[in-house]
Amino acid sequence: MTPKDFFDFAKKYGAQMVDLKFVDLLGTWQHCSYPIELWGNDIFSEGLGFDGSSIRGWQDIHMSDMIAIPQADTVKLDPFFAQPTVSVIADIFDPVSKSPYSRDPRYVAKKSTEFLKKSGIADTAYIGPEPEFFIFDEIRFDQTQNMGFYQIDSVEGAWNTNRIEEPNLGYKPGYKGGYFPVSPTDTYHDLRSEMVTEMRKIGIMVEAHHHEVATGGQSEIDMQYANLLLMADQFMWYKYIIKNVAKKFNKSVTFMPKPIFMDNGSGMHTHFSLWKHGKPLFAGEKYAGFSQLGLWGIGGILKHAAALLAFAAPTTNSYRRLVPGYEAPVNLVYSARNRSAAIRIPMYSDNPKSKRFEFRCPDPTANGYLLWSAMLMAVIDGIQNKLDPGKPLDANIYTLGEKAKASIKSVPGSLEESLKALSKDRAFLTQGGVFTDDLIRSYIEYKTRFEISELSFRPHPYEFALYYDN
Repeated sequence: MTPKDFFDFAKKYGAQMVDLKFVDLLGTWQHCSYPIELWGNDIFSEGLGFDGSSIRGWQDIHMSDMIAIPQADTVKLDPFFAQPTVSVIADIFDPVSKSPYSRDPRYVAKKSTEFLKKSGIADTAYIGPEPEFFIFDEIRFDQTQNMGFYQIDSVEGAWNTNRIEEPNLGYKPGYKGGYFPVSPTDTYHDLRSEMVTEMRKIGIMVEAHHHEVATGGQSEIDMQYANLLLMADQFMWYKYIIKNVAKKFNKSVTFMPKPIFMDNGSGMHTHFSLWKHGKPLFAGEKYAGFSQLGLWGIGGILKHAAALLAFAAPTTNSYRRLVPGYEAPVNLVYSARNRSAAIRIPMYSDNPKSKRFEFRCPDPTANGYLLWSAMLMAVIDGIQNKLDPGKPLDANIYTLGEKAKASIKSVPGSLEESLKALSKDRAFLTQGGVFTDDLIRSYIEYKTRFEISELSFRPHPYEFALYYDN
C-alpha cells in the first residue's frame, strides 16, 4: 500500500485523526494521535519524533530522540474512538544513523523472516496461536509498605455459589469445570462474539471461540494461522480489541497466565509450520506423519527450550502456570497427542497442509514479535544442524515410574532460570543479526531489575500465614 492508498482509505471512512501505534520491548502498544490534515506523503519516509527514554527497555535519557515511521500497509479503521480514526503501526528508527532500531520487536520479526528466506530452507513461517484470557467483573490490588493484596471477582467464579445475587441462579463453572459448557453456564458467549465481530471488521480471520477450563470467565478465541509478521501485528490488535470490548461491557480482561489459585492458567499454544513455494514442508512419512525436516525443527525447539522460555513465558507469574497437574506442558519432549508434552503434533487431519507442531509452553503475556522470531530461529538451527529430537513420549507421564519421570527434562522453574539460559544460549538467535546482543542484554536487564528484583524485596501474603506466629 502506498501513502496515496493510505490517504484514500482515510478519506473513504471520513477519518479526522490518525493514531500511530508501535510496540515496546515487552510487547505493549504505545500510541500518539494526530489530526490527519497535518500528515503528508513525507511522513512515510521521514517519520515522527518521540522520546525513546520513556519507553520500557529502550533508550537512555541522553540518547532519547527516536523516529517512528508509519507503515502504510498496516492501516485499519480503529473500532473504539468516537471520532473516525485510522490506525497505523510504525517501525522505529534512529534519527542520526537513519537505521532501523535494533530493539524494535517488529524489526526483529522482519529480520527473522528474511533470514529464513536467505537460508533456503523455506520462504514462509506460519503461526497459529491460541491465546487464553480471563474475563473478570472486578480486580483490586495494591502494594504499600504495610499492605499487599489482590482480590478478583467474577460472576462466573465458583467461589460465588453462595453470594447473594438476588437471585443467585447457581450457574457457575466449577474449578477446572469450564471447558466447553453451553449456556447458561457459559455466560460470555455474546461477549466473545462481539470481540470476534470487531476482529473480523479489521480483517482478522477467526477460527473459533469458546469457554476454557478454569472458573471465573476463562475464554479462548483462536485466529486462523498467518505468516509470522502479520500474526504478530494481529496479536497486538487481538489484545487491544478484547480489552476494549470487555471494558465497553464493564468487564476487565487479563492475559496474566495464573491469576486464580488452584485452577488452570492461561496459555498460548502456538502452532508452527514452514512452507516453500506454496507447499508445506512438515508432512512426511516419519513419526506422526511428520517429515525429517520437521523433526529436526522440533529438535531445535527442544534444544533451545530453556532460552526460548525467556520469551515464551516472560513473566514471574508465567511459572505459576508451568507446574505439573494443570495440563501444564512442563515436559521437554514431543508427542502426537500427549498434552503434557512441550510439543504436540496435532492428529486431527491427514491433509499435508495441516501438518504442524504445537509449542505448548508460551502464554499470552509474550511479545509475539520476539517469541515467534525466537521459535523460528530455533527451528532453523535445528534443521541446519539436523538436531535429533529423540524419541517421542506417548505414555501418560503421570503413570510413569519415578526413574522414567526423572529422565525427562522439564522447563525452567522460574523466569530467573529462563533468563540465565537465554544469557548462555543466544548464538542461535544472533545468526544473521536477527536478534542483537544489545536487545538480549537490554531484555535480560529490564526483566531482572524491574520484575525479578522488585518481587524479591516484597513479602508475600502467604508468608504471613506460614511464619507470622513462628
